[in-house]
Parts: sequence; structure tokens; C-alpha cells
Amino acid sequence: MTRKHLPGIIAMAAIVVASNILVQFLFGQWLTWGAFTYPLAFLVNDVMNRVYGPAAARKVVWAGFATGVASSFIAAGFEATTLRIAIGSGTAFLAAQMLDVAIFDRLREGRWWRAPLASTLIGSTVDTVLFFSIAFSATLSFINPADEVGWAADPLPLLGSGPEVPLWVSLAAADWLVKLSLALIALIPFRLIVSRLTQRTA
Repeated sequence: MTRKHLPGIIAMAAIVVASNILVQFLFGQWLTWGAFTYPLAFLVNDVMNRVYGPAAARKVVWAGFATGVASSFIAAGFEATTLRIAIGSGTAFLAAQMLDVAIFDRLREGRWWRAPLASTLIGSTVDTVLFFSIAFSATLSFINPADEVGWAADPLPLLGSGPEVPLWVSLAAADWLVKLSLALIALIPFRLIVSRLTQRTA
């Protein structure tokens, strides 16, 4: 791992740790604060992929994963987060980010926005499904029965007006919609950051 990859590693680890904690706090009725921080991981991943290539992006993902999971389990020990959230975060992060790397690399020769947009949209969808299912679904409560996540199973109308579903399903749907929105917004900083880093490495 070279020094030029260090900013990506630090950014990735910080995003994962912050999101693991913030996902426990509601923003309004259907969102958690983590919904606004975690999508930045895809931006970091895509920038590293575009500037340094897929091998470097995977190294940053692994380093961020290791640091983030270690910090999450430490936080779980201090009851700053739950074990299920830590496991869900780590599993979803690794699967989604590695998928993001693969899709981005496959599309890197197309128009500049296609690779980051497609990889982020698909990766975000996989991340949302895995994370919320593992962290909050009653079906997977066997992972750690001691975790107090019963509140997430409370039945409510989907996003306040749809069919009745567990609360965590509405949280997941709202989270996914935010990720889709931020995927579009992130194209602007992606373009600017890549241009600046490319000039420095030229």
C-alpha cells in the first residue's frame, strides 16, 4: 500500500465507523443519519478506481473494511452500536464495494459518468438490502438474540402511506432513495476530484 492511497483508506474507514453509529439515530421518521454519510464510501471507491485502477480500489476497500469492522466491534463492546449492526455493516460494505469496483472497471471506457453512476446505483441497492436485513430483520434475530432491535419490527404503513410493513423496511426504502439521489449529486465532486488528482499524477 503506497502513501498516495492513504487518504482513501482513512476516508473509507471514517465513513464506515461514522455510519455504523449514525444509523442508530433517526432523522425525521423514515431516515437515519447514516443515510447521509455512508453513500460517500462509493464516491471514495470510484475516485480511487478511476485515478489508480481497480487493484488500488480493492486495497482501499479491504483496508477500510478491516478498520471499519474492528472499530464497529469495539463500539459494540461499549454498546455504542449493536453486534448485528456491525455484522450487517461489514457484510454489506464488502459485498457492495467489491461489486462497485467490478462494475466500474467494466464500464470505465464509456462516458465519464456511466461507470460511477451505474456502479454506485447497483452497489447501493445491494448494500441497502444486505445491511437492513442483517441488522434489523426479525428473521435473522438468531445472529445475536441479545440485540435490542425489536423496535425495528414494529408494523407501520410503508413510508407512512403504503402497505403495512416492519419499520426497518420503510427505513431501508427511504435509505435507498437517498442513496439514489446522492449517487446523482456525487457525480459533480467525482468529476472535480478526479480531474484534480489526475493533474497531480500526470
